Amino acid sequence: MIHPTNSDKNQLDALISHGMSYRQTNNNLAESYKEQRQSFLLKRLQLQAQIMLVSGLTLIAFFLWANSQLQGKIYAFKIGIVVELFTLICWGLCKTSIGRRYPNLIFLSLCWSVTCAVQIDVALLFNNLEPRSNIWTLMFLTQATIVPVQWWLHLISQIGTIICYLILYLLYSPQLTHPSAFYIEQGLYLFWTCMICVFSVYLYERLRKKEFYARKAMELAQYKSERLLLNILPEMIAEQLKQQPTTIADSFLEVTVLFADIVGFTELSSRTSPAELVELLNTIFCLFDQLAERHGVEKIKTIGDAYMAVAGLPNQSNNHAPAIANMALDMQKAVATFNEENNQSFCIRVGISTGPVVAGVIGLKKFAYDLWGDTVNTASRMESHGIAGSIQVCEASYQFLKDNYLLEKRGLIQVKGKGEMMTYILKGINVKT
Repeated sequence: MIHPTNSDKNQLDALISHGMSYRQTNNNLAESYKEQRQSFLLKRLQLQAQIMLVSGLTLIAFFLWANSQLQGKIYAFKIGIVVELFTLICWGLCKTSIGRRYPNLIFLSLCWSVTCAVQIDVALLFNNLEPRSNIWTLMFLTQATIVPVQWWLHLISQIGTIICYLILYLLYSPQLTHPSAFYIEQGLYLFWTCMICVFSVYLYERLRKKEFYARKAMELAQYKSERLLLNILPEMIAEQLKQQPTTIADSFLEVTVLFADIVGFTELSSRTSPAELVELLNTIFCLFDQLAERHGVEKIKTIGDAYMAVAGLPNQSNNHAPAIANMALDMQKAVATFNEENNQSFCIRVGISTGPVVAGVIGLKKFAYDLWGDTVNTASRMESHGIAGSIQVCEASYQFLKDNYLLEKRGLIQVKGKGEMMTYILKGINVKT
């Protein structure tokens, strides 16, 4: 399973946001791929530098052993140290801002420090311009296998090496010791080595790019499905369902449940077009969703023009009653603001109850996270038997809110299926506290 990082999630959020055009999406993905490729290039350049340092030591040791004369040993040692020093500098630059800004130059520098610098040193010290195709081939193959990015960089490094040799040849005009067929053979081997390296890097780059876009598409699809799942289920329940797709049911001893209903909405539906009706309802419920998120309340569902929410689950909290009370008061303010801005006259009727519930996920298709228990029924009755524009709470909720909120005693009312119940009207926050 793919788990995007925070930066990936931010990018995925941007990609699926409204108004993001197809071209913008492709541009963002291309920029992301470029950043990933550059990071990969820097890491592989450091690895190449480390390998070059180790292999360079073995070559220095060989030439010290192979040269019988002291002067030859000294020259071999000097050339080897110069190349090792240059490689060490490139390795250090990979870890700096210069390396992060110009990785391509470091790539070429590492290549030419062996292929060109060695050739120049040999020409100056020994006046020997025999093509050293073995070390060229070794370098081209090394970079193609360790740093397989940007085929044109490999082509530039190879062309640069050949141009360097040709310039030296024209300057010194040496007498070559082997017949021309020998050099043609070496040239053919070198040519096809270069072509195979460049072509393999090109194929690798294409494959890597396709894999990147495919992975991003998979991440995007998965992220969309996860966001959709989180719109249906609480995050904790969604994670539990993904890890263990079995029946999910939990008991909570103390939560606070809210039911809200838009008064007169049924009558409005008979004289309003369906599209306008749904748009009005959606706007109001979106405001409620924002309030639920702000107050740490879990929206459970909407039933027609009724809105149900709960505080205290699935993450248990001792602040469940105040959270629901604050949200209910803000819901009244939100509807009042909506009426002013849209020339409407809606009001809501809210019911609140506190107590134990059972919560779980039911169904195989269109499953939902729901609540059951007497507390849920009581909250529903508090709403349906309430007063338009008011917030009615039961006795249990009153005990949690009485010290910090303004509540007006409504008295005993006859509640269907419950008998007589003492109820209170929530008016606001007690500013004295």
